[in-house]
Amino acid sequence: MQIIRTVAWIALTAILVAFIAMNWTKVPVNLWPLEDGNYVHFEWPVGIVALLFFLLGMAPPWLYLRAVRWRMSRRIASLENSLRASSMPSINARPDSPSTTGATPLEASSTPSSPEA
Repeated sequence: MQIIRTVAWIALTAILVAFIAMNWTKVPVNLWPLEDGNYVHFEWPVGIVALLFFLLGMAPPWLYLRAVRWRMSRRIASLENSLRASSMPSINARPDSPSTTGATPLEASSTPSSPEA
């Protein structure tokens, strides 16, 4: 599975680099209008603009994925802790006499009691 992920990242990087290299012409990017009717603009290469908006588009799903993973890991840890707590014997539990001596209930009832004189 790791090799498939690595190959996918290499392919995505190669496609992105090729796209940026083929679209290196500079275009004006208008940010906002000014009072005199002109625009504040920068001249950026098309590939950089595309990369910037690709990363801006990937940020919300990535943040959502991280939040879901964090929430699920906390939930799993909580469930593991509750399972651990429920499987531990209670300290205040009243012990049964045959189980504390190591004898089974059958052995405890079948042992003859010797009368003391």
